[in-house]
Amino acid sequence: MSAIAKSDALDMAATDGSRPLRIAIVSPYDFAYPGGVTNHISGLSDELRQRGHDVTIVAPSSRPRDDIDADNLAVIGRPIPVPTAGSIARVTLSLTLGKRVKPLLERGNFDVVHLHEPMTPTLPLTFLRLADGPALVGTFHAYAERRRALGLSRPLLQRWVQRLDERIAVTEPAREFANRYFPGSYSIIPNGVDTQAFAQAAPFPMFRDGKLNILFQGRMEKRKGFPHMLRAYAHIRWQFPNCRLLVVGPGNMDRESARVIGERGLEDVHFIGYASNDDLPRYYRTADIFCSPALGNESMGIVLIQAMAAGRAVVASDIAGHRSVVAHEHNGLLADPRNEEVFASTLIRLLRDAELRNTIANTGSETVARYHWGVVTDEILQVYHSALERRSQRSGSGRDATAPTAELTAS
Repeated sequence: MSAIAKSDALDMAATDGSRPLRIAIVSPYDFAYPGGVTNHISGLSDELRQRGHDVTIVAPSSRPRDDIDADNLAVIGRPIPVPTAGSIARVTLSLTLGKRVKPLLERGNFDVVHLHEPMTPTLPLTFLRLADGPALVGTFHAYAERRRALGLSRPLLQRWVQRLDERIAVTEPAREFANRYFPGSYSIIPNGVDTQAFAQAAPFPMFRDGKLNILFQGRMEKRKGFPHMLRAYAHIRWQFPNCRLLVVGPGNMDRESARVIGERGLEDVHFIGYASNDDLPRYYRTADIFCSPALGNESMGIVLIQAMAAGRAVVASDIAGHRSVVAHEHNGLLADPRNEEVFASTLIRLLRDAELRNTIANTGSETVARYHWGVVTDEILQVYHSALERRSQRSGSGRDATAPTAELTAS
């Protein structure tokens, strides 16, 4: 398509909100491995396609394309595990990504390229460098107290971040973190949740036997705080033996967690492992209390919204990302998981008080309306059209798309 024709197409897409858009949603992370960004992209893609938009998901994958339940996935790159911020990022580090990205951009003729974690020096950054025609939107998910590598690479990345026509942060902590390194204007739009699926799921009957169930759901990574969950559970079992701990999530138990279980003789800890998209809501509905002892670097805590959508009371660590979702003593309880006795006493308080559990659960159910996919997608589409209008103006004025604008560079 010629530059003039593409400019006309951008004008039409920007002004005609009823026209279906051609959208590429790009992830840096292994699409075969569950995680918050991957789940968000899958949900957004499904909602956009239901509305008639043409969506292509682009991501690396550790499994063949035919083994993944996403018929619109374009696999580029094979991921490798890279330690980062107490977690493992499964990203592709191939030096030949551009050879596969360029043809996809030409074939796709996209109106919008939506980049998740756009400053990740892998697949999203390759799209950011090579996509000259489409409007470019970046969603920033991450939060950390500090990220030394990002600070060091900021001068190199600054050139590319200025190519984004619009920026989204999933929470206020995520916005503050991104703005620290890349000052600019950010729309705050949270991750979405299929609230109906979690609200209507049927519990697993074998765990509804009169015992109260505490659910931990997350990857077996240091920052998720599972050893602290186990230490608190040891206190809980001593004072409230009529309970069990359900552990749902991928990964192998670390040595510290195994040692805690052995030293304290913990019983009624059930390791479920990975749960499918159909089974995961059922485990939330099986629980009486959901607990997240994450130690930090959480921008939001989508698991908290899932628990609230399932109508379950929440206990969470008192960190910035969780405070963006949970108001203490209102729709959940916050405590420090590093203090095992305090964390345990918070959980015991809910175990012993059914009325308080119900009150917190009911308030949480009111919270989740903000995170319904219909609401989230409406807001993202508004950002897409704003980006299209901005890109159309740039194309029409002949300005260099990489040139900074006052809004993008304002602190």
